[in-house]
Parts: sequence; C-alpha cells; structure tokens
Amino acid sequence: MSVVVIGLSHHSSPVELRERFAFADAKIPDALTLLRASGIASEAVILSTCNRVEIYAATTLEPAEAFAELKQFLKTAHAFENPLGEEIYTLAEPESLHHLFKVACGLDSMVLGETEILGQLKTAYKIAHGHKHTGARLNKIFQRAFHVAKHVRTHTNIQRGSVSVASVAVELAEKIFSSLAEREVLVIGAGEMSEKTARALLSRGAKSIIVASRSHERAQALAMEFNGRAVQFDDWAGEFEKIDIAISSTSAPHHILDRAKLEPLMKARKNRPLLLVDIAVPRDIDPAVNFLENVYLYNIDDLQSIAADYLKQRKEEIIRCEQIIAEKVKPLLETNLAVRSKTDISAQSSNWWSLRDSNP
Repeated sequence: MSVVVIGLSHHSSPVELRERFAFADAKIPDALTLLRASGIASEAVILSTCNRVEIYAATTLEPAEAFAELKQFLKTAHAFENPLGEEIYTLAEPESLHHLFKVACGLDSMVLGETEILGQLKTAYKIAHGHKHTGARLNKIFQRAFHVAKHVRTHTNIQRGSVSVASVAVELAEKIFSSLAEREVLVIGAGEMSEKTARALLSRGAKSIIVASRSHERAQALAMEFNGRAVQFDDWAGEFEKIDIAISSTSAPHHILDRAKLEPLMKARKNRPLLLVDIAVPRDIDPAVNFLENVYLYNIDDLQSIAADYLKQRKEEIIRCEQIIAEKVKPLLETNLAVRSKTDISAQSSNWWSLRDSNP
C-alpha cells in the first residue's frame, strides 16, 4: 500500500470553499467507514480544521485512480456539484509523507511554526485509530510524524518568538513581570486588536480585565465575556493605581495619556512597573512617557516589528526543518519499497512455478 493525500487548504482555496468541505468531528467516523467500504482506501485519516481539509489514505490503487475516487468522495460527501481545479491538491509518495510531516511541524501553517495544528492532527488520528480506521501503515507514519514534530521543536528555532501582535504583547508582559498570575489589565477602547490582546493575556494567567469604552454597553459586554468589570470611559485614569498593564486602542485624534498626566499616576502606584500597549492609530499615548521610570511603552509599529523579526528567524529555520524531515521520512520510504519488492519477487516466483507446472 502507498499513502496518498488529497485536500484543500488556505494555500489553495478561500474560506468560503474550505467551509463547504469541512467535517464535524462527530461525523468523521461515519465518513471514514464509507470511505473504506468503498474500497478506495484500506486505512484513512480525515483532518478538518479552519485552514485545511485533508484525507490521508493508505491504498492499493494507483495514485491517479485513488485521487479521482477520493475527489469524488469529497464532492459526494458534501453534495458539491461544481467542478474543482487547482483548489484541491493531490500528493503521492514521497511527497505525501513529506507533506504530513510538514503539517505536523507547523511548516505548512498560516502562522509558520505554530503548534495548534499538531494537536489537531493528533485528534484526527485519535478519531481514526479509535474507530479502527488505521492500520500498520498509517499508524507508523503518524506516530513518526508526531515524533519528528517534537524533535523539530526541540532542535530548531522554528517556534521562536511570537508572530502576532497580541502574542508579542503577551511575551513582552511576561518578560517584564515574569508571571502574569497576579497582574491586572486595563483595556481602554474596545477595538478588535485590544480585545485579542486582552484575551491572550487572560489565557496566560492575567488576574483580571477592566474595560473602559466610550460605548459603556460595549465595555460591559466585553467585560462580561472576560469575567471582568466595566468602568465609565472618563474614569479609566482612576484605575491606574491598581493595574499593571494598559492596552489602549481608542479612535481619539490626539493623545489621551501624556507624561504630565501619567507622572502623578505613577507616584500614586509607587512606581511599580507599568506596561503600556498603544495599538491606536493615531497613537493614544505620548511617546515621552517612555522616559518615566518603570514605564514600558510599545506602539503598534514596535509590536509588528518584533513579530516580523521573529517571523524572519523562523523562515531561516525552514531549511533545517526540511532536512530533518527528509532524513526521518527516508526510512519509511525504504521500508515500503522493500515490502513492495518482496511482494513482487513472491509474485514472480509464484508465476514461474505456475508456468513450470503447466509445461511439464
């Protein structure tokens, strides 16, 4: 059996198309049962995430035939009647194995080196394996892919640093405060980016979130979502005595916080370290506040620059990662080739004896 892959991803198709082919986890076992019952695949795994839908199949069919059958299976399963062209990709060995390993390592992700996909891949394999839709071939390949992903994370810098604005803000906060466990966060202006940053801080252990917005209803809704509290927009400065981190993203045409306003606030909080994340354009916070002791100010350009540097470092690691993958895939290909050769020799031997017996 050889392993083939067919799928759609953020590289090849828009979200409007990917969502048409998405499989809910609860429906994957039945889909795998139908797939194997059709004779297309002896073993199969379906991976379905927001960025990709892929079928990994161990099959005795020739690749071209397997691809045609798998493509039709996908279309039938989702009642899709329109033609599919370059939106869908097909890979046979050895490219199929390289692709699986790259996916596991985060090399094929929208955010290079991210780790979420590995968890999603493990879940997809667990579903297939738990319902007995995998066998010796896919079990070995997937287990090896998980092992290689761990090896790549340990021995390369592909995951070094954060590559999103929200994640960079969290990383800076952890460097300044060591731990976010007892840190309080003030969100000034409830924009999408400040919401993402606050959510990221909360997920890493921030104690509480306070929200101030010109729309108090919006502030209350966001505070409820964060299990925090809302304050009137004009009262946000009164929270500075207790907070550790402030995220500002208002639409004000001028600075809402400058050095003259912040200096007495810092004295009231006994000069404890304060991280200011200014995501607004135009900026909410006067750059001059950076000259105050224990004040750390980062604007949107600072965060994006740090993220870009980390992304560059990750991209420089791609060659090392692919070398590791090639080294780890090679034994799997050699093993399968040896099995095929042994099968061919047995078949030839059987044919020879049959011919001999029919011609005494």
